[in-house]
Amino acid sequence: MNTYEHSVYLDVSKCNGCTTCLRRCPTEAIRIRDGHAYIIQDRCIDCGECIRVCPNKAKKAKCDSLKELTRFKWKIALPAPTLYGQFENLDDVDYVLSGLLKIGFDDVFEVSAAAELVSAYTRNYLKQQDVKKPAISSACPVVLRLIGLRFPSLTENIIHMLPPMEVAAHIAREKAKSEHPELKEDEIGVFFISPCPAKASYVKNGFADYKSGVDAVISISDIYFSLISAMSSTDELPSLSNSGVIGIGWAVSGGESTAIFNENYLAADGIDNVIHVLDQIENGSIPQLEFIELNACTGGCVGGVMTIQNPFIAKARLMSLRRYLPVSQNFLPESERNSVSQQFLFENFPAYRPISKLSENMAESMRMMAEIGEIKDGLPGIDCGSCGAPNCRAFAEDIVKNKASIDGCPILKYRE
Repeated sequence: MNTYEHSVYLDVSKCNGCTTCLRRCPTEAIRIRDGHAYIIQDRCIDCGECIRVCPNKAKKAKCDSLKELTRFKWKIALPAPTLYGQFENLDDVDYVLSGLLKIGFDDVFEVSAAAELVSAYTRNYLKQQDVKKPAISSACPVVLRLIGLRFPSLTENIIHMLPPMEVAAHIAREKAKSEHPELKEDEIGVFFISPCPAKASYVKNGFADYKSGVDAVISISDIYFSLISAMSSTDELPSLSNSGVIGIGWAVSGGESTAIFNENYLAADGIDNVIHVLDQIENGSIPQLEFIELNACTGGCVGGVMTIQNPFIAKARLMSLRRYLPVSQNFLPESERNSVSQQFLFENFPAYRPISKLSENMAESMRMMAEIGEIKDGLPGIDCGSCGAPNCRAFAEDIVKNKASIDGCPILKYRE
């Protein structure tokens, strides 16, 4: 199992062990021990659902701060298109981009511009004969980790395309090196402005043998108020934006799918819906589709836990903003009109240990499974969470793994 550095963490001092997160975690990665929550790192997918539901704000996202700007001579901001939906009455993206320059960045490169290129490459990718259908988008890092841990049989369906964040980082860095040859590689800092903690985890850990081109991740919520102060409607705006309807549409569920110009697709958002769709793909009960877009956050990236605005309001603002934009402003070079650039593909999928795997030995796994079933049958079956596990099945597994004792079930104690 790879060592994985997470971006979701627990502030123990604020946790009272209320079990809200316990019930909502999609991978059963949380237990209640010694009066507070405990996160099982190997199961966590950094979806941020525990952050979203915690009534005590005990779950938090770990990102970089603007202080990181001082590490580099040339600082490049990569704003996610979700950022544009955070501001009221925004009629020109250039207000946001010029604001980023005012707060300390030397250049900006829109992730939405890179998303338009990724959409074009995806259209070419789907035309290849050896692509396993339905092809699953690789844009959401939560979905990638979820598939690796819970649906490993579906890894072959994942499109081996780097997400727009990485494509943007590559292009922006090359642009900086070309325009400023005096700069050394380590003097150029690329900063992604992110709506979710999973992107920060992606940057920290890379992806299999691929090392992220992003140097730091700053949350939208951390940069929002600095931007508000820097954005001025009285200044003459420089023309900075280079993205259209397609790129900005990636911020909401369905935006990526509509950009492939193929009606044979499915777009689902919200972690529970994502799991339901993956279940259907795995058991073959889903219609024949070309492409599947999955977003762990409700509404798409606009629903990320590191945003400021209600996702539905943000979506409405983005839809309004798109009315003033061309369909796309980024097109593939002539040499790649019918192909996929190899520099934007990844080769290998990370080697995760599936969370359902009990032991490396098949006989031992079968024995443990039988023991889990036997213990579960003797439990109340009401999934109350009082034992500190999300349900009786998980509690039985904890017992077999020597992580808990049968005495931890208060219902059985009461019946005695």
